[in-house]
Amino acid sequence: MSITVRWVLAQPELSLRLRGGADGLDREIEFAITTELPEPFPWLSGGELLLTTGLRLPQDPEECTEYLRGLLDCGVAAVGFGIGLSHAEIPEGLVAASDELGLPLLEVPLPTPFAAVTKRVMSRLAEQQYEASLRASQAQPRMTRAVIQGGARATVRELATATNSVALLLDRRGQLLECHPGSVPDSVTAEVLTLLASASEAVSSGVAQARSGESMTVQRIGVGKNLHGYLAVVSPKPLGPVDQILLGHANSLLALDFEKPVRLRAAQNQLNSQALGLLLSEDIDLKPVRAQLAPAADGRGAIRALVAVCGSPADAEAVAGVVEAAMNEAGRPLFLQRVDTRVTVLLRGTDDVEFAHGLVDDIGDRARRSSRLGLSGAQPVERFVDAIDQAQLAASAAESGATPLEFSALTGSALLSFDSTREVLRAVADTMITPLADHDRRQGTELVESLRAFLEANGHWESAASVLGVHRHTLRSRVSKIEALLGCRLDVARVRAELLLAVIAHESL
Repeated sequence: MSITVRWVLAQPELSLRLRGGADGLDREIEFAITTELPEPFPWLSGGELLLTTGLRLPQDPEECTEYLRGLLDCGVAAVGFGIGLSHAEIPEGLVAASDELGLPLLEVPLPTPFAAVTKRVMSRLAEQQYEASLRASQAQPRMTRAVIQGGARATVRELATATNSVALLLDRRGQLLECHPGSVPDSVTAEVLTLLASASEAVSSGVAQARSGESMTVQRIGVGKNLHGYLAVVSPKPLGPVDQILLGHANSLLALDFEKPVRLRAAQNQLNSQALGLLLSEDIDLKPVRAQLAPAADGRGAIRALVAVCGSPADAEAVAGVVEAAMNEAGRPLFLQRVDTRVTVLLRGTDDVEFAHGLVDDIGDRARRSSRLGLSGAQPVERFVDAIDQAQLAASAAESGATPLEFSALTGSALLSFDSTREVLRAVADTMITPLADHDRRQGTELVESLRAFLEANGHWESAASVLGVHRHTLRSRVSKIEALLGCRLDVARVRAELLLAVIAHESL
């Protein structure tokens, strides 16, 4: 951050007057300092507005010239001379020397304390620092949005606008890809390429002065050993700290943008190689395929399975679409399978019921009413089949439209967890439910779904009809058809209990 000598002179409350060195009015001041040392040179770093009363100033004109020359060599921007104390006015030799050297000499009147000059200068520098930080905080989000919405071209445009410079993007062979604003002469591109050629491959950036006098800053765009290109900025003067930050931010965004297709190609190549290996293998080894599931697991290598059993393939498709969108929004890799009316998703072992429910929060009312959700317990990723079995069992026992039922919370369906009872239940399901399922397939009816809704509502017509989204008279007609097909009466509690167990077993097994 800096201000010019001209700006300091323009501050009316300071009442400063230029006495010499008018050629240096555009010299930049970075801070103000007060000293009465006759040779302060070792303690100066450049950019100072040096304030002095001339208490130990040499009287000889030649010595005055050497004094100012020493300040100029140290990079001092201007000298403020306070009059009314050790000197009634600035010595003529000092004025002549300042004109000769082009180093501005400012007269500070006695009523103006040095502290006031220092405070005004430092306050303005602090304001500039804040403005620069604010500019960076506003420019960085714009760059991020630009790379998402418009890619490399939009990012280069935002960088050029934010730094008030010309920004160029070159590929790794040095060919110009993007430039803003407008186009640049071939000579500028040639100078950038010369700077690139002179820089070592190990150096990530370089700065040089163009023949036009402008500053050129070039950065390497890459991740690790992958070189994607170069980002160059041509500016009237060297980039300040904030502009350097913006340049680095743009570089990082471009590197990520270039890396996306590289990562996608690498992932596709890995899948292609695994598929080829499976086809060529006589003894199929599924380890490479199981390894693909690793990104689904949490930090301990555990996963959970979420299964949605829906009322129709269309409802299952709707659930799958909503889950995919939710997982993408959460930045999660998607492992999803949809088969007929069933949707299976792999989640992290640390994901809870609330997270699982949030995945399907945006499905429509019809799909919600017809869907039953089951969530497995946490399992090692290599036991994903067990996790899916648990989730399917939980879904078969869940209520339609309710939050996901965890496998650990199963009540009334534990019999399906044991092999000894599973075969018996399979036979019961085949005897009782298969005729209804066959009728649904042949006639396009919904007898199995209607039976389950009626049984889960404990024979309450209004509740069951609401779940199905039909009129109660329609449900009564369906129940009559079920009783006719099965040769039973659903007003008998034991019959309803056996049928509910049969429905759950049919859908699970």
